[in-house]
Amino acid sequence: MTATERFQELPLEEVMGDRFGRYSKYIIQDRALPDARDGLKPVQRRILFAMFNEGNTNDKPFRKSAKTVGNVIGNYHPHGDSSVYEAMVRMSQDWKSRHMLIEMHGNNGSVDGDPPAAMRYTEARLSAIAAEMLRDITKRTVEFVPNFDDQDMEPTVLPSRFPNLLVNGSTGISAGYATDIPPHNLAEALDAVLMRLDNRNCTVDELMTVLKGPDFPTGGIIQGIDGIKKAYETGKGKIIVRAKAAVESIKGGKEQIVITELPYEVNKANLVKKIDEQRVDKRLEGIADIRDESDRTGLRIVIELKKDIQGQGILNYLYKTTELQINYNFNMIAIHNRRPTLMTLPLMLDAYIDHQKEVVTKRSSYDLQKAKDRLHIVEGLIKAISILDEVIVTIRSSKDKRDAKINLETKFGFTEVQSEAIVSLQLYRLTNTDITDLRAEQDELQKSIAKLNDILENEKQLIKVIKSELLEIRKKFAEPRRSTIEAEIEEIKLTLDVLVPSEEVVVTVTKDGYVKRTSIRSHAASNGQDFAMKDSDYLLYEQTLNTQHHLLLFTNKGNYIYQPVHELPDIRWKDLGQHISSIVPIDKDEEIIEVIGIEQFEQDDVFVLTATKEGQIKRSLLSEYAVTRYSKPIKTMNIKANDEMIYATLVSSNNEILLTSYYSYSIRFDVEEVPVTGVKTGGVKAINLKDGDFLSAVNVLKQGDGQDVIIVTHRGAVKRMSIAEIEKSGRAKRGVVVLKELKSNPHRIFAVKAVEVDDAILLETEKQIQELVEVKSLSKADRYSNGSLKIDISNDGELALVKVIPKQETESK
Repeated sequence: MTATERFQELPLEEVMGDRFGRYSKYIIQDRALPDARDGLKPVQRRILFAMFNEGNTNDKPFRKSAKTVGNVIGNYHPHGDSSVYEAMVRMSQDWKSRHMLIEMHGNNGSVDGDPPAAMRYTEARLSAIAAEMLRDITKRTVEFVPNFDDQDMEPTVLPSRFPNLLVNGSTGISAGYATDIPPHNLAEALDAVLMRLDNRNCTVDELMTVLKGPDFPTGGIIQGIDGIKKAYETGKGKIIVRAKAAVESIKGGKEQIVITELPYEVNKANLVKKIDEQRVDKRLEGIADIRDESDRTGLRIVIELKKDIQGQGILNYLYKTTELQINYNFNMIAIHNRRPTLMTLPLMLDAYIDHQKEVVTKRSSYDLQKAKDRLHIVEGLIKAISILDEVIVTIRSSKDKRDAKINLETKFGFTEVQSEAIVSLQLYRLTNTDITDLRAEQDELQKSIAKLNDILENEKQLIKVIKSELLEIRKKFAEPRRSTIEAEIEEIKLTLDVLVPSEEVVVTVTKDGYVKRTSIRSHAASNGQDFAMKDSDYLLYEQTLNTQHHLLLFTNKGNYIYQPVHELPDIRWKDLGQHISSIVPIDKDEEIIEVIGIEQFEQDDVFVLTATKEGQIKRSLLSEYAVTRYSKPIKTMNIKANDEMIYATLVSSNNEILLTSYYSYSIRFDVEEVPVTGVKTGGVKAINLKDGDFLSAVNVLKQGDGQDVIIVTHRGAVKRMSIAEIEKSGRAKRGVVVLKELKSNPHRIFAVKAVEVDDAILLETEKQIQELVEVKSLSKADRYSNGSLKIDISNDGELALVKVIPKQETESK
């Protein structure tokens, strides 16, 4: 063979497809999915068979796990020892298997997710019920194939004298397939098999009268009969599994939640840690302490609550937010006829029943042959004893054993098997009583043969045998149901009152993004003075809110941050707040432009209005701003790359909008001109801007011409003007000019504020020089006036802030 002939030119995709196809077929058929007949994966089957073969059964002492693992790897399963040991441990864990197939001495892990001890420390043996999985395996009931090195034989399936796939369930992931079959109650599963044996056409509804649904080893409450029924009918379905918990009263007028059962496969230690984290992070204010009081008598988690906190409300919240309640999705895939199949309940039962018929038929054939062989020998012995003297003379006159056999066969007509039995007979067996025993054995064998023939020839008799054996197992191993089944899935309604104690707090947000909530006591102690913030910063928002309220913080990037008030950091009035970026990740150049406190989101005729520098405006329902996930900023306005959001507020449909551009063009129109759109839209054109112009001010007005506005220019001039000066029009117009255009150094709009006559306007410069101007001190001017200068920007610095001080605040100051 030449060097070139050793290589084949094949497309890579063909090679990959072929190799991966073979690998997939292997892991689907021979690794990750259970067989529909015995409910076992190959590794589990090999472990059980190896232990059985070595006599490591429940009536013998325990044996080191390492010995079994080595035996399994060496004879049947050429894979890593950890995969074999892990499979072995799982079959011994009473919180994973409804009926453990292996008993283990030593640390075999825990419901907290602790790893088991190494296999050199633990000891194991087959459990009593595992013996039923292997019963009659020596009677040629199942097919055996050569092992991986052709040195031994291993079974392709176990006789499985109970429906293990239903009883212990299975979980696994292979290529393109995954399986999730929950455990069931043994008595119920056997009753379902018995019903199916009586009536091969029984419906899922009829089967569910005996097989109520899954029965998890960890108990818990299962909700959703419809999901169970769908799973049994189609192979897929969803149920809710929740922990068993009770609310108890304790001294001091307090309550505690006691959890005694967890959902299936939930890690207890992780669950306790998650609940405690909610307490530490103050996401759940009502919890005083959480303790894991589990011991060898059973599971017990105690959640102690603070005074006057309702336990049921906290429990509902924990059901909603932790693994105290989980979704369990049935995906009942098993290997049926050597291919992965989505199994319905009737198909599962039928696959098991067909397997049992085959097992009992093969066993009966084996027993029949054995009985016939023995009967043949017994008949020979009876005949020999009846002519004993002649037989003895014939044997004595023979040269050797072979000659004796030939003589017996020719002289008396014995077969070779009978003559072998006669010459091998011991002298003591030739007593008078022996003939009686042989005749009794002959009768017994004839009855047994008749019975076995009846089983093989009559299907009704076969089914009767299967039934009686199943009832025997039911009597021996049945246990009460652990999981409770409730028909309906309970909808969990959460009220903030339960989770968050109602408390009035002062909420502050600064322009640089420092947020905090301060108790009324801390605020009063400082008399509202000495607020901690950086020199260049200023207060953007200060309001007394309830801890059950919410905060919406809008940013220049078109996002909003949803923040429940009770989750804001609780900081003293005289201490600096926490930067918003440490609560929610925001961009470096992202700034807060507006803050709105919300008592409740479900309000009729309340909208969020937002506007951008380039003159886009949009209106969305306030109710759409309530979210359940708020760990990052949420898009509220889709803005272009060179644009930014400058304004956000709440409006109702009877408001008017006043927009003013930098070049002093002003436009007034009804809110209804702005269509209501979804939260993430880009909005519509609000004002027709000239090149180089941009939107400087947005005001929301009451309908009518009775209000005044204060216009502040970038040169420090202030003007009071009646709203009637700006005629109401439609959206997207150029608008009218509200300042007189000067040839040199013209005034440009810095701020426009809608005011009441008793309000005051606070002007503040970059050098922190302040000027308070009372509205009533200003006379009304027309559109073509530039007002009067109130700030000398050349000496005092550029304007930084314009703020309306309402009447009550001016009086208090």
